[in-house]
This record gives sequence, C-alpha cells and structure tokens, in this order.
Amino acid sequence: MPFVDTNILLYAVCPGADERAKAEQARAILRRDDLTLSVQVLQEFYVQVTRPTRVHPVLHHEAATLIGLWLRFQIVELSVPLMLAALRLMERYHTSYWDAAILAAAATAGCSELLSEDLNPGQSYDGVRIVNPFV
Repeated sequence: MPFVDTNILLYAVCPGADERAKAEQARAILRRDDLTLSVQVLQEFYVQVTRPTRVHPVLHHEAATLIGLWLRFQIVELSVPLMLAALRLMERYHTSYWDAAILAAAATAGCSELLSEDLNPGQSYDGVRIVNPFV
C-alpha cells in the first residue's frame, strides 16, 4: 500500500501550465483505493492551496471538500510516538523534520513505498522506499 506525499495532492488540484502531465499522473494515483495519507499531508495540502499569495488560491470550502474525499484512504494520525520516530529519522538521514514525519507516518502504516518527488527516488529510509511517480 503506497503512502502519498503532499505534492501528489497539489499537482492533482493546482497544476501549473507546464505541469499537465504531472497533474494527469497525480489524478490517476488518487483514483486508486489502496493509498495511505497522514493528517500532516492533509494539513500541508490545505495550507498550500488556500494561501492568499498563491496565483489561484483554492477557497476554503473547496479545499475542505477535497480533504473530505481523501478521507476514504487510510489516514495516519499525529501522535507523540510518530513525532519521536520522525526525530530519530531526521537525525539518522539528515532530512527536514517534515520529510521525516512523513516517512515515519508511512512506516507506522506499514507502507513500503512513499510516492513523492521531494526525496531521493529509490532510496530506502528504514524500509520505506521513495518512488517518484513523475519520472
């Protein structure tokens, strides 16, 4: 069961003119039934798409509706053990805390793949392998 990073959600909803292929791929991914997300991913999505400095910000009710649709997937909730696991991953792999928290959430859910373009494709972080679906 793959874990989906925030950038997949963002491309599916707000592609730039030069990112049409990524948008199509992201939408295809989100049509699957076997995905896992985390509360953090949903929060990051909301903050990014609704920020007023965005060229075409998404309205609150539109973003909330999308999040509601994605609640059909397995969702990893925030917790103290998850935060502590993220801190260990951050130290071990020298990633940002936010990337480490996503890796920790994926591991907590038992996911062996993290679909993302933000980390090193092919690299495994304690059993979670990064797959860039856009290459």
